[in-house]
Amino acid sequence: MENKLRRKTAIQMLGVAIVSMIMVFAGLTSAYVISTKREDWVSFNLPNALYISTLLIVLGSISFILAKQAIKKDKKAQTSLYLIISLFLGIGFVISQFIGFKELIEAGLYFTGKQSNIATSFLYVIVLTHLVHVLASIIVLIFIVYKQVLGRYSKADYLGIELGSIFWHFLGILWIYLFFFFYFIR
Repeated sequence: MENKLRRKTAIQMLGVAIVSMIMVFAGLTSAYVISTKREDWVSFNLPNALYISTLLIVLGSISFILAKQAIKKDKKAQTSLYLIISLFLGIGFVISQFIGFKELIEAGLYFTGKQSNIATSFLYVIVLTHLVHVLASIIVLIFIVYKQVLGRYSKADYLGIELGSIFWHFLGILWIYLFFFFYFIR
């Protein structure tokens, strides 16, 4: 009974955090849409690295799903492997985001300064905000992997993996939304 209450409370708290994040990104993307009407708005193509990062975050979600399925079957080695794969895919996502920033700069699209414009400044702010959440998720995933390697999770108790998975999938869905948002609204 205590374990079910703990799980329910933890998932509700994560839900509150996710709703807060949704509100932040709704506000940022709304401001972006409104700003497209400005006279100084400049359209731009998305950097190729953002396509790659989209693939990486989707693959990271798939490996997290596989990790959760493995722990439910008490396959601890497989769980560890899939969690580590998710971790490396998450790190790859972060690296590809910074490569995307480099591609923007090489195209003359800056975050701030005389050469910046409102469109790319918004892109940087929104992507960096998402990236901060991904970095937090990577830190959480490092702790999950650590606890998994120590044998703290089992098919009877894998709340940390479950919460990490929910947050990771949320960030993946959020990124896919942001990617298509930027792709179609320029």
